[in-house]
Amino acid sequence: MHRNTLPAKALLAAAIASLFAGTAAAQSTSTEENQATVVVTGTRVSNRTVLDTASPVDIISADTIKNTGVPEITQALSVALPSLNFPRPGLADGTDTIRPATLRGLAPDQTLVLVNSKRRHTSSLVNLNGTIGRGSAAVDMNTIPTGIVKNIEVLRDGASAQYGSDAIAGVVNIRLRQDRKGGEATVSYGERITDYSFNPVTPPAGATWGAQNERSRHDGETKTASVWKGLPLGETGYLTIAGEFKKQEHTERSGYDTRQQYPLVNGQFDPREATINRFNAWYGEPELKQSTVFANMGGELSEKVKWYGWASYQKREARSGGFFRRALQDNNTIQIYPDGFLPIIAPDVDDFSAAGGVTWNAGGWDMDSSLSYGKNKMDFTIENTLNRSLGTASKTVFDAGGFSYDQLTYNLSGVRQFDVGLASALNVAIGAEARREGYKLEAGEPDSWRNGGVLLPSGLPTASGSQVFPGFRPSDESDAHRTAYSVYADFEANVLPALLASFAVRGEHYSDFGNNWSGKLAGRYDFTPNFGIRGSVQNGFRAPSMQQQFFTSTSTNFVNGIPYDITTFQPTAPAAVALGAKPLDAEKSTNFSLGAVAKLGKGSLTVDGFHIKIRNRIVLSENLLAANVRDYLTSHGFPGVGGGRFFINGVDTTTKGVDVVFNYPWTLGAAGRFDLTVAGNYTNTEVTKVPTTAELAALSPAPVLFDRVNVLTFEQGTPKTKFTASGTWSMGPFGATLRATRYGKVLTPGTTPALDHTMSAQTLVDLEGRYAITKALSLAIGAENLFDQYPDAYPAALNTTGNAPFTNYSPFGRSGRFVYARLTYAL
Repeated sequence: MHRNTLPAKALLAAAIASLFAGTAAAQSTSTEENQATVVVTGTRVSNRTVLDTASPVDIISADTIKNTGVPEITQALSVALPSLNFPRPGLADGTDTIRPATLRGLAPDQTLVLVNSKRRHTSSLVNLNGTIGRGSAAVDMNTIPTGIVKNIEVLRDGASAQYGSDAIAGVVNIRLRQDRKGGEATVSYGERITDYSFNPVTPPAGATWGAQNERSRHDGETKTASVWKGLPLGETGYLTIAGEFKKQEHTERSGYDTRQQYPLVNGQFDPREATINRFNAWYGEPELKQSTVFANMGGELSEKVKWYGWASYQKREARSGGFFRRALQDNNTIQIYPDGFLPIIAPDVDDFSAAGGVTWNAGGWDMDSSLSYGKNKMDFTIENTLNRSLGTASKTVFDAGGFSYDQLTYNLSGVRQFDVGLASALNVAIGAEARREGYKLEAGEPDSWRNGGVLLPSGLPTASGSQVFPGFRPSDESDAHRTAYSVYADFEANVLPALLASFAVRGEHYSDFGNNWSGKLAGRYDFTPNFGIRGSVQNGFRAPSMQQQFFTSTSTNFVNGIPYDITTFQPTAPAAVALGAKPLDAEKSTNFSLGAVAKLGKGSLTVDGFHIKIRNRIVLSENLLAANVRDYLTSHGFPGVGGGRFFINGVDTTTKGVDVVFNYPWTLGAAGRFDLTVAGNYTNTEVTKVPTTAELAALSPAPVLFDRVNVLTFEQGTPKTKFTASGTWSMGPFGATLRATRYGKVLTPGTTPALDHTMSAQTLVDLEGRYAITKALSLAIGAENLFDQYPDAYPAALNTTGNAPFTNYSPFGRSGRFVYARLTYAL
């Protein structure tokens, strides 16, 4: 059990206090202000507020994002929204650097991300390892600096008919500042101050060293400097510029590696076994250096014509660890690394976006025309490693290649209101979109992937390429594009004074898989000014991503001394087609929602249930490496291909749940003001169908394309329940936020029930205090995960290396308490 360094009475007192003081959307922006804010997500009517919409919308303020210990958008959303989780996996290659978030337990790529209501480009990375979101390529929201954000609107409802592909779980719309004056400069510093314990692995018989089961760490030092400034452009225009620099040191949450490290010396353990550092893994947060700039601007060209635009660039340099290679292992060259080595995966990520548009009025129509472009590029350098097949001539640093994704989008829309005799004017929105997407994969240097022919001491050949991450080969390279065109119409009006109705329809054509039509019908009935019900029915879709269609990687495995290529195939690759793969088609969904809204004086209570059926979900298949697969491929003209995996349609799921959100502000007179938010989410997902192919089904035994681990990951890999409560208090120069988040239990599934690991429910408490030193200068001191909670450690039997004692499925990571200070100056 984790050893807590704080008194038990203090823990109990704070936990009880958190139930009354709250958690979730901790913010200095008041509840009343958020409720009165006009929203633009999920509706195209210009004056809807958050409590007047036909679908549930949350508003996350800029202060909510700023008042987190590590100010980043995805982390702020994870503590503000009970239906959103942000696991922080480690030892997962590029996924350590670009981490996916999930909404309502669905895949990361089933939530659409917008910036100022325009589609944001996705990351070029497709998650391939055993993490939440395996097989998905999602938007990296942390490429946007927090200073440029005015607020974030989260639509917890499907919206493919309104916005197109990806909006199955919901929509996140990041709205940018449009300030002509003012600004803010912020510097923050924090680090992890933590103690953790784990289940030790028993050393081998006769070992001269023991085992440890706990550790104290001061690491993960994080420095952030950010600034935003509003500037006037002419008489009415604005230019808001934001910049951010972040430097983060890695964290180590490894277990104690009790395995034998060195070859025996005259039949005895090497004396170095007693002195080597056995905490030998970087299992935690990556090392990170990140620089970001963002500019948002706009103005008037004439009385009726306005222009707008934005541009951003981020450079992210990351370093994370792979599994430690012991000195005695065959994949080590002892002349290069006499004590073994920890390979480092060091991606460089470049992210660029630019957009421009004009709005004008023509014949009563409010018109909007825009062009936007975004590109994400990820290149891999593998450090502190070697290519074993090159022997002592091997380099230790390799360029392993990389990939990029880009998106060019043109939008044209018009909105107009018509008096047709209803209780309100009929709001009509029509529009069209054209989009071109591209994906490119480039090979690494030859030494990162080739086999140099140096044999193992046993005389057998060894694996090709750089250890931990073999480089992409020339045969893996791709350069592909597709186009997509869509038209839509959206109608909304009060049919009766108390009855709001909306209808949207959208048609799409993709050059790779064909056509799709989506529709949505939503309504709201207000029985009184303070109580109403709302609901919707719709169908949606998600197009297969370019990354899922064109990513390829190859490595070589030796079976009885014979080399075989193991490949992540494109679905259209001849070897994959021989195994039954087909060109990817769109995922299809049917969404139902029903909820209620109650205004309680200055506060509010919303309850929204949802039912989402998804058909033909795209998943990454299992590794098909059995001997009968290899023999089948050889007999069908693919000798030397030892198997692999590919993306395939065919998983059906049903997701049901409910979201509850309660907000209430209190004016306390001389004692200040207190804003309370309490929220909860229940989500349950069931897999009702898994993919098969006739070709593989004919083999004996038939390989499984989507096994128990992946089925249970969908069903139990994210918490079914999450509760949050947040209280923000302010009085004169003083302010404080107390937040608690309770995550329900999570299963990390194994290939058999005996290998399952369940993480019990955990409650994390965050606390921040603020003081305005002067009118312009303020100081904040706080702690995230104040009581230093960790997920339940694996039993020793499930952590045989000792390197990774905690599950990657933990919805809050496993880095422990983070203590920080932040200084802010108003410009």
